Amino acid sequence: MQPYSGSPANQAVYRAVAKPGDKIMGMPVTDGGHLTHGWKVSFSGMDYVQVPYGTNPETGKIDMDRVREIALRERPKLIWAGTSAYPLKLDYAAFAEIAKEIDAYLVADISHINALVIAGVHPDPVPYCDIVTSTSHKMLRGPRAGFIMSKIEDRYQQKYFPTSKFNLAQRIDRAVFPGLQGGPHMHAIAAMASAFAYAKTDEFKEYGRQIVKNARALVSAIIEKGYAVASGGTDTHLVVLDFRKEEFTGKDVSQALAKCGIIANFNMVPGDQRKPSVTSGVRLGTPSLTSLGMKENDMLKVADWIDQVCKNVHDIDKVAPRIRGEIAEYLKGFEIPGIRPKLI
Repeated sequence: MQPYSGSPANQAVYRAVAKPGDKIMGMPVTDGGHLTHGWKVSFSGMDYVQVPYGTNPETGKIDMDRVREIALRERPKLIWAGTSAYPLKLDYAAFAEIAKEIDAYLVADISHINALVIAGVHPDPVPYCDIVTSTSHKMLRGPRAGFIMSKIEDRYQQKYFPTSKFNLAQRIDRAVFPGLQGGPHMHAIAAMASAFAYAKTDEFKEYGRQIVKNARALVSAIIEKGYAVASGGTDTHLVVLDFRKEEFTGKDVSQALAKCGIIANFNMVPGDQRKPSVTSGVRLGTPSLTSLGMKENDMLKVADWIDQVCKNVHDIDKVAPRIRGEIAEYLKGFEIPGIRPKLI
């Protein structure tokens, strides 16, 4: 419960089960992975050797046969099953079979999908993984912090840590403190407890289910308007717009959306030939809209605004005031949870 955020939590995992120079396996940022899963500009790519698995550039999907092929050839010590911009479900059972075959630790990073696991609309990694990491401030709607769950005993202790007197859970604890951090942030831990208590409720689980319903409704509406989406759809909260065939870039669209009051980020998509500084994709998510109380029909309105922005991307200043005004007026019908307008 002590990690200050998700990246420190992942760093603690490395310290507990790997040594600098060890091979680790994760999805590259260009395919939807996270920086801490071995990307070269992160500590994880500087201190460890990433052997990446990616997505099929044609389908945008993870090919587990290809993952197994790479794992058998490279023999990484740790495999990450986690993403930050991959909109489909992960097959933890298949990852676990591969990890067991090569005696690798399997770690799931569920920072971006934890509420979906709780709601039962995404597979649960716990039965299959040695370690699970997460943040608490994204979809879980808690404080800015991170947490780690693990098995107590280490199935590979005799192979990798034969002289250690500490089990897996103890090594993780020691990696967090005193290895990486000083004193615990008790206010964050108390807030996490409150968030976890709320996450057990039926209301929260319905929120998790509605997130996916909204994302799928948004995908359908965007496809209907003639735009492509990465991986062909979504199983999660993510909608990744794919503009590889368009003359404008992901950066063009994300900046134009921001001027209109829609916050998104430009993002690489599978098979992207553009530079990371501009990209061909835009990443959207539905948790915040769902928290406001929006449902599937509201996503049709959102898709319409996105369509208007794309059609006017190079002349956005002329239409931005109107679109921004429409959004502001529309949002008057919704209330931000936990904030009382009369007190602001």
